[in-house]
Amino acid sequence: MGETWNILRTGFHDAHINMALDESLLNWHSQGLILPTLRFYGWKEPSLSVGHFQKVEKAIYFPGLKKHGCQYVRRLTGGSAVLHNHELTYSIVVSEEHPEIPQTIQEAYYVLSQGVLEGYKNLSIEAEYFIPKQKSKRTAVCFERPTFYELVVDGKKISGHAQTRKKGVLLQHGSIPIQMDIDMLFDLFIFPNERMRDMNKRAFRHKAASIEQLTGRTFTYDEVEEAFYHGFQSTLDVQFKSFELTDSQWDEVYQLANKKYKETVPSFI
Repeated sequence: MGETWNILRTGFHDAHINMALDESLLNWHSQGLILPTLRFYGWKEPSLSVGHFQKVEKAIYFPGLKKHGCQYVRRLTGGSAVLHNHELTYSIVVSEEHPEIPQTIQEAYYVLSQGVLEGYKNLSIEAEYFIPKQKSKRTAVCFERPTFYELVVDGKKISGHAQTRKKGVLLQHGSIPIQMDIDMLFDLFIFPNERMRDMNKRAFRHKAASIEQLTGRTFTYDEVEEAFYHGFQSTLDVQFKSFELTDSQWDEVYQLANKKYKETVPSFI
């Protein structure tokens, strides 16, 4: 355990701050200003994050976001839309040249998500990696269908992750639902009619599950954070050092958030 990484616990913030902070960590690590960093965070309000390349015009139902008071943000990473609400979110920034980081996206997912697998074990949830037998059709809703090395229990997806590589740094962040509000989730997407919305909603209950659904127990955010902290600590085999942002670093985050991430709805709405 000779290597040292930062552990950053930032609690609950607005969606645009959360995404700006993840990008800032990537920038700072690329500049050699911070160590590799594991961050845990939550969301001040229910928030829908969409993938960097995701087309939202025919997928996202923006009146539904207004109905539920959901914030909206476009991620730096790819993938489908995720409703962040009653969850633990993690992010990792580490150099692409790190000797333990594979060059392929899927294998890097596998290495970095081992901490998630162990975190679930710490909550007495026996999960396994999903490895599809064939390429599946992309869906607008992240938790409708698992992808390579995401975690499942009895075929139900229990976490999601996304990744990008920029400036020589890998950024991976992931969603670990403590609870799921399926009614809210399906109010945020466009369907041909209400019958199709209800059909998809009913089917979704067999496709995804939260920590509390799987355990039949109630957990606090802090309890879940601690379980996954120990999960990453045991699998990354590093020494974690507590890290807090300086005032100037927070200023940089807020500037980036307001410039790039503070969106209400797209201009076409």
